[in-house]
Amino acid sequence: MTRFSASAPSPRARDTALDLGAFVTASPSSFHAAREAARRLERDGFTELLETDAWDGADVAGNRFVLRDGSLIAWSAPEGADASAPFRIVGSHTDSPALKLKPNPQLGAEGLSQVGVEIYGGPLLNSWLDRELRMAGRLALADGSTVLVDTPGLLRVPQLAVHLDRAVNKDGLQLDPQRHMQPLLGFAPADVLGILAEHAGVAREDIVGTDVVTVDAQAPSLFGAEGEFLASGRLDNLTSVHAEVEALLSVAAAPRTESASGPAPIALMVANDHEEVGSATRSGAAGPFLEDVLVRVHAALGGDESSRRRVLASSLVLSADAGHAAHPNYPERHDPVTRPRLGEGPMLKINAQQRYATDAVGIAAFAAACERAGVPHQHFVSNNAMPCGSTIGPITATRLGMTTIDVGITLLSMHSAREMCATADPLLLQQACAAFLHG
Repeated sequence: MTRFSASAPSPRARDTALDLGAFVTASPSSFHAAREAARRLERDGFTELLETDAWDGADVAGNRFVLRDGSLIAWSAPEGADASAPFRIVGSHTDSPALKLKPNPQLGAEGLSQVGVEIYGGPLLNSWLDRELRMAGRLALADGSTVLVDTPGLLRVPQLAVHLDRAVNKDGLQLDPQRHMQPLLGFAPADVLGILAEHAGVAREDIVGTDVVTVDAQAPSLFGAEGEFLASGRLDNLTSVHAEVEALLSVAAAPRTESASGPAPIALMVANDHEEVGSATRSGAAGPFLEDVLVRVHAALGGDESSRRRVLASSLVLSADAGHAAHPNYPERHDPVTRPRLGEGPMLKINAQQRYATDAVGIAAFAAACERAGVPHQHFVSNNAMPCGSTIGPITATRLGMTTIDVGITLLSMHSAREMCATADPLLLQQACAAFLHG
C-alpha cells in the first residue's frame, strides 16, 4: 500500500541535514568547528586576516574571516561599503557540553587504564555512559605552536550492571562526577598523552598543554518513519554555526546595493567559544573578540568613534542557539500555551528576566526576515516553574548596545551526548539567517 506523509522532509532539507551531519563529524571540538567553518569559507573565496596584522580598507573589503582559538568571525562587505554601513550579525557558539581531559589525565584501577576528566558545561551525564568516545581538541607544543588532534572512538564509561545496583530502575541513577565518569582507555599502562601525540603526528615529549574533550564517536544519522529526524552529537549549537556559515556564503554570492532605506549592511557571523561555561574568556561572547573586529573593520573603512557608535545603534544581532521542543513524554515541563514543535521552523526565544535578549522590535525584525524567506517561525517561553538557560544574546547586547534577537531550532535530548532535531529545521534556520543577513 502506498503511504503519503506530510512529515517527509524535502530533498533539499534532507541534503542540508546530511551536510550538517558532515559538519558535526568534522567538528568534534570547538577548535575543529572554527577550522571547519573557515575551510568552507575559504573554499568559496573568503580570505583569512590575522589579528596581528594591520588592516586597511582594502583588507576588510569583500569576504574575510578571522580565527581566535575556537572562535571565528567572518563577514561579507558589499561593494563600495564605507563607514556608514551598518552590520547585520548572526552569532552562535562552537562549544558543547563534554567530558574534558584534566592536565594529568593518566588514571588506572583493576588493571585498566583510565582517562582523568572533569565536567565541561552541563551535560546529561548518563548519556555519556556505554558509548564509544573520541578525544579531540588542541595540543600546545614546547616550541609555542599548537596542533589539532582527533582520535577514533577509543574510550568508554561503563555503567554498573543492574545486578550490582538492584534499585537503579526504582530510585534512579546516581552518578558521582569524580568516581563514576572516568572513561576506560585500555589495559594498563595505556598512555593517554602518547596516544594523543600519535594521532596528532607529534612527539609525546613535545606536548606541554592540552585542551581536549571527549565526544560521541557514533556518526550522525537520519531516522524516523520518513527520515524526518536527525540524531547527532553537538546539535547544540553546531546547528547554528552550520546555518550561519551557509547563510553567509549565500549572501556573499548575491549582489547587495544601497536602497532607499540606506546603505547595504555588512553581513557578519560570529561563532564564539565557551558559551556552555559562561562565555567569560578571550574567545567567548563576554570577551573582546567581536568588539575588536567591529572596531577595526569600521576604522579601516574610515570611521571614527562617533560614527561607529551611530553604526552600532543601527545594527542588528541574531543570536542563534538551539532551544527546547515540547516533549511528548513530559508535557507538564513546558508552557501550557506556547508549545514549540519539531519541524515547524526556528523559534523566537523570549524571557521576561532577559535571559534571552528578544524584545518587540527584535520580534518584528526576525518575523520580517522569515516572511522574506518564506520560512515559518514559532515562539518559546519557559514554564514559570522551570527557569531557562541563557545564550550569547544578552551578553552581546550588553557589551555592544545593539538590538539583539534570540532564536534557534527546536531539539529534544538537549545536552545529551546524542541530541535530535527535525530534518526540516536546519534548512529553515539557514534560510531565515540568510534573509536576516541580507538586510
